[in-house]
Amino acid sequence: MLQEKVLRINQLKLPVAHSDNDLKKKVKKILRTDKIKEIEIVRRSVDARKKPELYFNYIVDVKVTDEKNVWKRCDKKQVSLQTKQVYHFPVSNYRGEIRPVIIGTGPAGLFCGYMLAKAGFRPILLERGKCIEERTEDVDNFWKTGKLSMESNVQFGEGGAGTFSDGKLNTLVKDKYGRNREVLSIFVKEGADEDILYDYKPHIGTDVLRDVIINMRKRILSMGGEIHFSAKVTGLETENHRIKAVVINDTKRIFSDYVVLAPGHSARDTFHMLYDMNVKMEAKPFAVGFRVEHPQKWINLSQYGTDKMEALGSAPYKVTANAKDGRGVYSFCMCPGGFVVNASSEEGRLAVNGMSYHARDGMNANSAIIITVTPKDYGDEHPLAGMAFQRKIEENAYKVGGGSVPIERYGDFKKNIGYKDIEKKEVPYADEDIIPSVKGKWAFSPVHEILPHALNVAFVEGMEQFGTMIRGFDHDLVLVEGVESRTSSPIKILRDENMESAIKGLYPCGEGAGYAGGITSAAMDGIKVAEAIAIKITGKN
Repeated sequence: MLQEKVLRINQLKLPVAHSDNDLKKKVKKILRTDKIKEIEIVRRSVDARKKPELYFNYIVDVKVTDEKNVWKRCDKKQVSLQTKQVYHFPVSNYRGEIRPVIIGTGPAGLFCGYMLAKAGFRPILLERGKCIEERTEDVDNFWKTGKLSMESNVQFGEGGAGTFSDGKLNTLVKDKYGRNREVLSIFVKEGADEDILYDYKPHIGTDVLRDVIINMRKRILSMGGEIHFSAKVTGLETENHRIKAVVINDTKRIFSDYVVLAPGHSARDTFHMLYDMNVKMEAKPFAVGFRVEHPQKWINLSQYGTDKMEALGSAPYKVTANAKDGRGVYSFCMCPGGFVVNASSEEGRLAVNGMSYHARDGMNANSAIIITVTPKDYGDEHPLAGMAFQRKIEENAYKVGGGSVPIERYGDFKKNIGYKDIEKKEVPYADEDIIPSVKGKWAFSPVHEILPHALNVAFVEGMEQFGTMIRGFDHDLVLVEGVESRTSSPIKILRDENMESAIKGLYPCGEGAGYAGGITSAAMDGIKVAEAIAIKITGKN
């Protein structure tokens, strides 16, 4: 781990419409010096306490000449002398013959492959789906016609499920090793906007993310890696409890003593294969619920004090609550100015997700409002019971919508589950109808029939609490769309302190294996596994 000295300024406040020069002037004033060598924004968040008068709050790291003397003159409540950690991969310039194999090219597999390729290991990446260019055509065709490709859809293909999302990059994973910053830096290097390095809630947007993934693919190939598409792993071969080879499409073998298992949270057939091989796994808690849509200007008005704020774009939100039965209810994958998308990957089953383009300029905001579920809800202690639970509610969603995304007004949803309403405050624009922003066919349907009654009740209790936080959130016209069932993996594939499963040389990784919950955390886990493999192969620490 490399280190460098910087002066860190906290609580640097400027109006949202400020210029770069305004920021430089403020830094010089706080540090009482003109000897500025470099200013790096660490974090930027919005201060909306005096809305509609809005400010940015910054944390910045500044390199100056003679930082110790400069620091002595500063207000220590706002400025600190920091030793900054800079990420460093443990191995470089590997010239051996061992080539790790990586199953899956979602964020975990892609970043694992990227780091190993950069270090000289020439990894072989296997993806059951298609490349981004072909996958995008298949997904667009599905949304237009309803014809589902089982191996090339919103869940399967280059980039993983996050490719057709908002491209949110915030994570709650602690980053004392600098992996988070490394992930964001790689995204920027491959085409993302620089502001993702410091925005409090960074996002790329699905349109830009696709280009970034293509650039990452090209970079891996240029560094000696291989990527094979339409290469579904249908078997693993072992000897003396150690991985020896992977089987592709039931016909081809690739031999390797180091295999990364990063299949994504929807690779249900892969989970069955691993279970049949006695790979140790367990059911884990996750969350299910519905997408809700509001007019974006309702959210802007609540968050910013105005229905439009050019300097900030569409407003996001985050809400959490507790139902009376103790379940957590919270927003997930919030998409400002976005779309609800049909994210199905199995015939006869329907799941939804949220997606925003980089501009986030759609007319509606949407978010998943989800309710925690545990193995007790699955009705079985089997390791794959959570997956069976997912499938059941997805079958319900497909049935009630007739194959289209089912939608119900929130007011009707409440009445149909017997909820006694309370008097609501008036909401600006509430006389305007809310038109669904959906990618794929949709139909007004009895959404309340999808989930068990207890989860419906918890959902409504959460929505009613959110209405006290964001005016209009629980309005009768709000759209409820289902089902949101792929929030995270329903299983955890067990691994030890060396990142290996009970089958030595097999490294469970990322969201599908149960070790991440989003693009950034999955990418960080991919880097972590790459480090473990590089150290194991070379013997370096």
